[in-house]
Amino acid sequence: MQTKILSLLFLFLTLACKSPEPRAPVIKISGQFLKESVIRNNALQKRQEDQIQALIQADTGNTYYSSSNGFWYHYNIKKEDDTITPHFGDLVTFNYNILTLDGKTLYSREEIGDREYAVDQEDLFIGMRKGLKLMKAGETVTFLFPSSVAFGYYGDNEKIGHNIPIKSTVTLQSITPKDDL
Repeated sequence: MQTKILSLLFLFLTLACKSPEPRAPVIKISGQFLKESVIRNNALQKRQEDQIQALIQADTGNTYYSSSNGFWYHYNIKKEDDTITPHFGDLVTFNYNILTLDGKTLYSREEIGDREYAVDQEDLFIGMRKGLKLMKAGETVTFLFPSSVAFGYYGDNEKIGHNIPIKSTVTLQSITPKDDL
């Protein structure tokens, strides 16, 4: 009798140790949301680029350059004789304003003030980070940033709403190489 109980117990334990089977997902994700999001973002980017191109076409007094980083710019003051531009870790002093594409001031130069920035080591929106690296000390440049390289979907939670392209005139006052710091 005891052997039968032990045999049944052994058989029970052997069958109970079966490896678990994965459960089928309750909800299957089709990827449709991501596809729709890509379509919306592409349409938004196209619309903003069209706005910027219309602004460039209307401004016949300036020569605009297209950046490989997704924004456009023109020089208000250009320094031909200087060749030094900021690099990683350099300390730059600059001031700027932020406007809507139609010219409404969101932040004035006075409101922002002069700013010191360690290149690529501090928080600054991507368009400004890339734009400063194109400039030389003493230059003033006007940038046209689509929202994707400005403040993006979230804006700045104050004056800049979500997905707002901006215009910014920047004056780079000085560059201090990181080796001199």
